[in-house]
Amino acid sequence: MDQELKAESITFAYAEGKPVLRDVTVEVRRGELTGIVGPNGSGKSTLLRILCGLLRAAKGQVFLDARPLCVVPSLERARTVAFLPQEVTPAFALTAFEVVCLGRYPHVGALANLSSHDREVAAQCMRDTDTVALRDRDFLTLSGGERQRVLIASILAQEPYLLLLDEPTSALDIHHQIEILSLLRRLVRSGYGVGVVTHDLNLAAQFCDRLYLLAEEGVLAEGRPLNVLTDALLSKAYHASIRVCAHPLTGSPLITAVPPQEKA
Repeated sequence: MDQELKAESITFAYAEGKPVLRDVTVEVRRGELTGIVGPNGSGKSTLLRILCGLLRAAKGQVFLDARPLCVVPSLERARTVAFLPQEVTPAFALTAFEVVCLGRYPHVGALANLSSHDREVAAQCMRDTDTVALRDRDFLTLSGGERQRVLIASILAQEPYLLLLDEPTSALDIHHQIEILSLLRRLVRSGYGVGVVTHDLNLAAQFCDRLYLLAEEGVLAEGRPLNVLTDALLSKAYHASIRVCAHPLTGSPLITAVPPQEKA
């Protein structure tokens, strides 16, 4: 088994003649934290939705373990690939444990009762994400960082081995950003494959094994952060003057934007 999700030569447009993605090829592999970065409008979130099957590409194809994703039954797909969108708000009041239990739907169906095994899987996912203390709390009363950890526990309850997360740290402070990315690193070390969309280039440099830099041209660069996060590539992608140096503590790329000169 290849144990990977691959989008091959993907082209997608919401409006005819205006492609958001052009001939894009990306892979999310088990045992790697893969980051998808790039400016607004470069198609990062769209690409994630194509990878998990929520959108269908106009050209190209997505493969799950070398099988076309379109032929994989939806429940089997949900037991293999889990997707966490940017915004998740339950329609009615639920405890954190109940939110995690929702992740069992690929195994029990939408209306079936949970077995003791299902509840134990959910409880283990809360232990894995350090959310046990939040078990009986109303989900809507949790902080941003607490919510994200509970939501990650929920997609883990699907028992997939590939996780796709769309900007999981976008609304969090620096402490909770590091907390969530550190959790994703631990999951990768335990055998998951993780694909994450992020706007934070410095976090991507610090935590990701591999990066895809999207721009108007499609995939502008792919590889290790050190090879993707360069002055020339980032300046081209973002149409800005960007400088990269080595982080004094970690040695990973440290990215800063040079402000334009003010006119006299």
